[in-house]
Amino acid sequence: MVATVAIETPLQDDVRRLVDALNDHLLPLSPIEFQFKMTVEQMAGSDTTVLVARLQDGTAVGMGALKVHDAELGEVKRMFTDPSVRGQRVGVKILEAIIALARDKKLRQLKLETGVGEGFAGAHRLYTRYGFTACGAFLDYPDSGHSAFYEMTLTVPATAA
Repeated sequence: MVATVAIETPLQDDVRRLVDALNDHLLPLSPIEFQFKMTVEQMAGSDTTVLVARLQDGTAVGMGALKVHDAELGEVKRMFTDPSVRGQRVGVKILEAIIALARDKKLRQLKLETGVGEGFAGAHRLYTRYGFTACGAFLDYPDSGHSAFYEMTLTVPATAA
């Protein structure tokens, strides 16, 4: 299985299906009031870049987004891989693309909010493997005990003199 990741508009039927699948996946895992979802319309805003993973036949099998809050801070949003491709490094490719995009935008920090509990264990492993460390609540997220927060400081490569 070879998946490629590219920047795409979320305003496509197959991306909408991924968003719906993510929302359905989250329902039993956290209280609804502590699920901080973005609609595809919000994801299509100028502050957000959506990355979609597709199989060679064009099937959308994963997504993630980078939301830029200011010149320093970006947030990883809406990470999801279809259950049919879990364990095949699709999430890794999406996260690597988000980190690279954040570096291209010269952001200094990436943060994210995700759930807690066994249903989120794979996500926690992925984020920590890529250098994210636990942090406190940020922006307007409540410190409810239903969320885990992670951050990564990005280093911008030195330019040649």
